Amino acid sequence: MKKSLSILATISVLFLTQCTPPLEDNTQTNSGYLGAYDTQLNSDGSFRRKGYWDGDDLKGKAQIRISLEEQLAYFYKGGELAGISPISTGMGGYDTPRGNFRISQKKDKHNSTLYGVIVNAATDQLVNDDADSREHKPGAGEVFKGAPMNFFMRFNGSIGMHTGYIPGYAASHGCVRLPQHMAKTFFSNAPKGTQVKVDY
Repeated sequence: MKKSLSILATISVLFLTQCTPPLEDNTQTNSGYLGAYDTQLNSDGSFRRKGYWDGDDLKGKAQIRISLEEQLAYFYKGGELAGISPISTGMGGYDTPRGNFRISQKKDKHNSTLYGVIVNAATDQLVNDDADSREHKPGAGEVFKGAPMNFFMRFNGSIGMHTGYIPGYAASHGCVRLPQHMAKTFFSNAPKGTQVKVDY
């Protein structure tokens, strides 16, 4: 089964990349061409919920493409599709900026310094479940706890990819959330300096 998916993915990539500029090209591309994967990878559509990875045997430079419209991240090795992950990008007012970037920092255990919760220091009882450290200050006997962002890969200022909740739509404060297993896989396969392209 895995071999047949790999062959199908390779054929699909060869077909689709013939009409699409490579990621290194700075021209804007229409993400609609990747819609074919809906019926070609994990025929039950599960990659949109769980992700898809078949890149362990692929070689070459890593590249990541984030599609804001599709809420999917595409991982390439040497120009070949290695995996697809569902994502959640920035919600209205916290949009994830489009453009070409590079991973500048990697940290497997990371906590946000901006977003998190405020809890009672003694009881750990929740006081504020959506705290912004710039606006919400802990009161007496309270403490701010930054949201966990494990397998964090910074690529645009304070914005990065990391493990997080995936509701099926854009819901973050600008970062790109991935399911835990896909965040770990992307983290393991993308060295510092990997190109990250964010587009529609």
